Amino acid sequence: MEDKVKAAIEDIRPDLQNDGGDIEFVKLEGNNVFVRLVGSCAGCPMSQMTLKNGVERYIRSVVDPNLTISSVNNL
Repeated sequence: MEDKVKAAIEDIRPDLQNDGGDIEFVKLEGNNVFVRLVGSCAGCPMSQMTLKNGVERYIRSVVDPNLTISSVNNL
C-alpha cells in the first residue's frame, strides 16, 4: 500500500508545486499516512484545508477510503 500512497502523492505534487509548495511522504503506519508540507505550503494558513480537502480526499479515492493523512513538522 505504501507504493500506492507514494504514487498518489506524486500525482498531486504538481498542483502544490504550482503554488510554490510541495509535499513529501514521511511514513505509513497502519491507515495513517504522514506527510510533510514544504515551501509555501508549510506556512500557509490554508494548509490544513489543502491537506484534508485536497490531499486526503484524493489519496482516499485512489488508494483506500480508510486512510488518514497527517502533516508532521519533524519526526
